[in-house]
Amino acid sequence: MESPLTGLKGIGPALARKLEKLGLFCVEDLLFLLPLRYEDRTQLVKIGALVAGSRCLVTGEVLLSETVYRGRRNLLVRISDDSGQLTLRFFHFSRQQQAQFHAGTAVTCFGEVRRGSAGFEMIHPEYRILRENQDAATTDSLTPIYPATEGVQQGRLRNLTDQALRLMQESPPVELLPASVTTKLGMPSLAAAIEYLHRPPPDANVQQLLHGRHPCQQRLAFEELLAHYLSLRRLRALAQTEDAPALTGGDSEVGRFIGDLPFELTGAQKRVIDEILTDLSEPHPMMRLIQGDVGSGKTVVAAIACLKAIACGVQAAIMAPTEILAEQHWRNFSAWFRPLGIEPAWLSGSQRAAARRESLQSIADGSAKLIVGTHALFQEGVEFDGLGLVIIDEQHRFGVHQRMALRDKGVSEEGHPHQLVMTATPIPRTLAMAAYADLDTSVIDELPPGRQAVSTIAVPDSRRGEIVERVRSACASGQQAYWVCPLIEESEVLDYQAAEASYQMLTEALPNLHVGLVHGRMRPAEKERGMQAFKEGLIQLLVATTVIEVGVDVPNASLMIVENAERMGLSQLHQLRGRVGRGAQQSHCVLLYKPPLGRIAKERLAILRNTNDGFVVAQRDLELRGPGELLGTRQTGLPDYRIANLVRDAELMPQVQITAEAMRTSSDTSAAAIIRRWLGDTRKYGKV
Repeated sequence: MESPLTGLKGIGPALARKLEKLGLFCVEDLLFLLPLRYEDRTQLVKIGALVAGSRCLVTGEVLLSETVYRGRRNLLVRISDDSGQLTLRFFHFSRQQQAQFHAGTAVTCFGEVRRGSAGFEMIHPEYRILRENQDAATTDSLTPIYPATEGVQQGRLRNLTDQALRLMQESPPVELLPASVTTKLGMPSLAAAIEYLHRPPPDANVQQLLHGRHPCQQRLAFEELLAHYLSLRRLRALAQTEDAPALTGGDSEVGRFIGDLPFELTGAQKRVIDEILTDLSEPHPMMRLIQGDVGSGKTVVAAIACLKAIACGVQAAIMAPTEILAEQHWRNFSAWFRPLGIEPAWLSGSQRAAARRESLQSIADGSAKLIVGTHALFQEGVEFDGLGLVIIDEQHRFGVHQRMALRDKGVSEEGHPHQLVMTATPIPRTLAMAAYADLDTSVIDELPPGRQAVSTIAVPDSRRGEIVERVRSACASGQQAYWVCPLIEESEVLDYQAAEASYQMLTEALPNLHVGLVHGRMRPAEKERGMQAFKEGLIQLLVATTVIEVGVDVPNASLMIVENAERMGLSQLHQLRGRVGRGAQQSHCVLLYKPPLGRIAKERLAILRNTNDGFVVAQRDLELRGPGELLGTRQTGLPDYRIANLVRDAELMPQVQITAEAMRTSSDTSAAAIIRRWLGDTRKYGKV
């Protein structure tokens, strides 16, 4: 079944190139190009029984056809059967088409039924003119609607899948799942599932198919989830066979550092630190994910891991997805490490040439023991002297291949560097199981003592005046506040203007307060001065864009106002809210919104009002937006799932995990074949 598509009737080089855009390279690929939805053309519906919004097959006799001009040219064709009348409306038509619809002609058409000014109508239906005494043709199965690409019509895709299905009957795809699994789960054979999904019978449960819940869909989803899981576990197994520097020294340095901290580590931090230090002492690369809600103290845990590595004579590198977050890490680590005689190096894409050359030199000659930067760290021209530990923050913003690129920078005679990835976006267990199966997971599930839950309310922006008064009152009592303006439509210019406008409004409304402004277009030094003034209490109200989403820690700030909260995602709002509630006093977050709110925006704001638990927020974010947004797969180049849905099919993951472990020990050949079937050339996603 891996024969080229050009072996099918009707496929030449030009069509083959178009099909490649759909990921179709061989006949088996066609079998796994499943319909997005189905249409029922198995039975004729009487015109008198039509329902608005339904898509139906009808037949009737033309009563009249006319061209009318109502703002634009319309061809109206009135047809009837013995139960009623229906109008067919065409905006784009030729003279020849118009001539087909003369009175008395029998026509069959399929389309969406809508209410028009003169009763029900179909706009641009598919239609067929019937010859004399010819019956209206129905189909034997539901009609599949496939993913489309320019220049390839649905009829062509149906014809090609018909050919592929005939070939499949002669040479069925190999069953790669263990028979014990398919029997236990009551799954159909792979060939039967594929046949059914391409050509469902008339009595198929359409709602079940549309929602991805049919046993045939679940059969394929299970195998696809298994392929992804197996590929990630192979990455993990590969790492276990590789060498890494065993970092066994540095205990006294780490102990002194922890003892000198101005706060006591939480039990969760201590547990995770023990797990990391144990991993680092092994002669194989650590591959560990730290999950922790906002404010749980991941950064200091990362600092202890870095100090351990540096004390053992290797370099440590920290990569963050944005310059703002990377800068914040650089400042934090500088404050911690300079007293120890360690000067962190800085590397980013916006660096001036001279500063970049200096950083590259210190990284290459080993004088820089700790390097902080953006994705610039794994670009060409960056050479490390002895990279022993890689830390990646906000892991969901990077793909597997990007993690591997930085890891590969550190390959030396001693082996591969240890790898620690962190995220402040808690990931639901089943999703983490599917997406991060190559990593061991640690969770910092405890907040520092004294942290109180932030009280959250949603308020329409018509009550802006009340909120301004609330800010005045809070600041008059000695507290500080944030006023956040979101990034609007990914535009720095609009973002800047929104922050400027709010700054002007609040400066005029609150003349007795010191109001500051921070946004992404400021020079780093200017931005830092504003943040520092806020930290020192010189600024009472800070107007900011979402640059303050990460890394800002001002315990005296107890009030946050978020403008246009309905425009923002759950996880981002939760991150912003985490900037307050860091001191002893009760903190509040006000979500200002512009009514009317859509259904999802209402749900989003309600979730934030009802919980401060990052894992609950992440689970609901996953349900509302899907895994692609939560994990960042749309930006990172991680493979999309063709059939499986990580939200819908979450309950399959425990059995996927059990099956994968059994296959890895008993049938590595089948495991490799499943990976090839679903992921193709997986080298671009990592060394599988």
